[in-house]
Amino acid sequence: MCMQCVTGAAVAAGATATGLRAWLHARSPGWLTGRRMRFVTACLLTLGVIAAGIQP
Repeated sequence: MCMQCVTGAAVAAGATATGLRAWLHARSPGWLTGRRMRFVTACLLTLGVIAAGIQP
């Protein structure tokens, strides 16, 4: 895969992960404490990096 394709995939995955995190923060459900939000953020960013790495 060319570098331009890799960069595009990484940006798309990162934007999706941070967008979902922002949506969760805006909704602010009762069960989403500060500690859980940090955990969700770490998981989303990790999954975004993994998704960017395995895209064809």
